[in-house]
Amino acid sequence: MSERGASFRLDGVSVTFGETAALREVNLEIKPGEAVGFVGPSGSGKTTLLRLLNGAVRPTSGTVEVNGEALTSLSPRQLRSLRSRVATVHQDLSLVPNLRVMRNVLLGRLGRLSLLSTFRLLFLPPRSEVLRVHKILERVGIGEKLYQRTDQLSGGQRQRVAIARALYQEPSALLPDEPISSLDPARSRDTMGLLIELSRETGITLCVSLHDLEVAREFVPRLIGLRRGKVAFDRLTEELTSEDFRELYDLAEDEMLDGV
Repeated sequence: MSERGASFRLDGVSVTFGETAALREVNLEIKPGEAVGFVGPSGSGKTTLLRLLNGAVRPTSGTVEVNGEALTSLSPRQLRSLRSRVATVHQDLSLVPNLRVMRNVLLGRLGRLSLLSTFRLLFLPPRSEVLRVHKILERVGIGEKLYQRTDQLSGGQRQRVAIARALYQEPSALLPDEPISSLDPARSRDTMGLLIELSRETGITLCVSLHDLEVAREFVPRLIGLRRGKVAFDRLTEELTSEDFRELYDLAEDEMLDGV
């Protein structure tokens, strides 16, 4: 495993929103450089788990550690620094449609720079940074789109811009939330293959939530199944059976949580 990747540890973690339990007594350890997939029905807690890992959500009880440090012990400044190193690719991608691809990628450094430095980087980027962005875009397969407006791209291309922006942060972990939910089957496989390759090449830790069970089983070496906010299984993908997945999704409608 590369030393570049982040490690995560959850010990007895529960998260509640009002009267809704999003996660319940979750114990989990992810080592540096691992590629892990979170699977389960809608509302099972996958997005909440990702938001715990990047510090966007605090546990109601239990402890979340990133690289051995408990998130609750971090100051606001330290927490912002952590978030700049744990890159999230949101479901909505959070791109600025009318900006060119290069500037959307440059926004990946927003959490590490002052307002003045951010302005300079966006509007007067040094040649070295333009070349760096172009190299990242080439790696994700859209190097020729450097100066194109983002709203002129296809859904799959926009997904790759979001991944490139995350990589530009030089993160120790990459957290894509349902990165293939709006893509067709061929592009879904291309995107998942790219994410797994990037994790292997760079040594960064990959934690990805997925609805598509077939793609998850094909690409991700370790799967964590969530059901009603609890860990139903946590095993190497090759060890899981069809019965494990059937039980994971065999839920009565009134048992499922909604929107967490």
